[in-house]
Amino acid sequence: MMSAPGRGSALVRGSYRVCTQCARPAPRPRIASTITTAPRASAVLPLASRRYYSAEPATAQTPTPESTPPPPTSTTPTTAPKPDLYRIKSGVILTRAPLLTREQTPFESAFYFYQKRLNERLTAPFRRQFYFKQDTAADLDFRIKLEERHGVPAKDIGRYNPRGRKAWNDELLTGSSTSDPAELVEKLLADAEVRVSEDGEPIAPEERVPVERPVPRRSEADEAGDVKRLDRAMERTLYLVVRRAGAEGEEAVWEFPTGLVPTEETLHETAARVLTESAGPNMNTWIVGRVPVAHHVVKPVVGDDGTSVVERGEKTFFLKGRIMTGQADLTGNKHGLTDFKWLTREELQEVLPEEYYHSVRGMMELR
Repeated sequence: MMSAPGRGSALVRGSYRVCTQCARPAPRPRIASTITTAPRASAVLPLASRRYYSAEPATAQTPTPESTPPPPTSTTPTTAPKPDLYRIKSGVILTRAPLLTREQTPFESAFYFYQKRLNERLTAPFRRQFYFKQDTAADLDFRIKLEERHGVPAKDIGRYNPRGRKAWNDELLTGSSTSDPAELVEKLLADAEVRVSEDGEPIAPEERVPVERPVPRRSEADEAGDVKRLDRAMERTLYLVVRRAGAEGEEAVWEFPTGLVPTEETLHETAARVLTESAGPNMNTWIVGRVPVAHHVVKPVVGDDGTSVVERGEKTFFLKGRIMTGQADLTGNKHGLTDFKWLTREELQEVLPEEYYHSVRGMMELR
């Protein structure tokens, strides 16, 4: 009896319709995968050809010491660090603002006087009955003064009637002192005196109470020439200058309060500290901003070889300050100061060194 494998192989050999290729088991269906390698080219690879097992990673080749290029070397010769040529200093230009407005020029006096007369022409007439009750002491006093002013209600326009036939003639003649501020002050003071008593009786000129006069523009410090007081030159800006004692054999120098700037301070901090150390704490001051308003440079002294520094130079940066109250006091100062002054711009030019003054004059006020 023939076995099963033998019978199968004999059956296949005897059949002319079945070939050996067809007798093999049918393969599993394959799923195609498209891999794009270029915009216009594509390849179809069977998934069966893919290999999903992991491969051993390629070991990175480390460069050998022989393949590493040597570090670049500089052929420039090394030079020694340059010495510091300048010392940095910070100072404060402490100012006192004007206390009074400046005196008027002749043109300004004439202009303001013309504006007063023009205002009288354009405004409505003065109604005495609205302000003064009839036959009272105030009404009698006003009528006496109105008669002295030739019927002009205004007190400071001179003899001019804005309602009369010559109202158009409101300009002053050349050389007239009617618009002089000093003369106007005298007229206003005379008009302010009371002429009628409370009982309605006229007061004799020798019995009138004088009116308190305004404080003069020139103070006692101006008359005495005291340059240390703050109530002098009240219509000008004053600047604080101090005198520093010079070294042995050198003269004392007038300058603004200055000091060296340490590494841990800024310019405005040094300026505030130096001002307190120089002029004392009994001043109410204000440092205006943190930006210097002027600077002064002193060039260093170099040796004959052109490289060695005999004496270092100085770069001084000045900040602006204002004083509101108080006064400078040099007692126990830390900068060797012996004297101080409050001077105007013109007076500073006579006291400060020429180069020093030219370095700071650009920040000074015109008045």
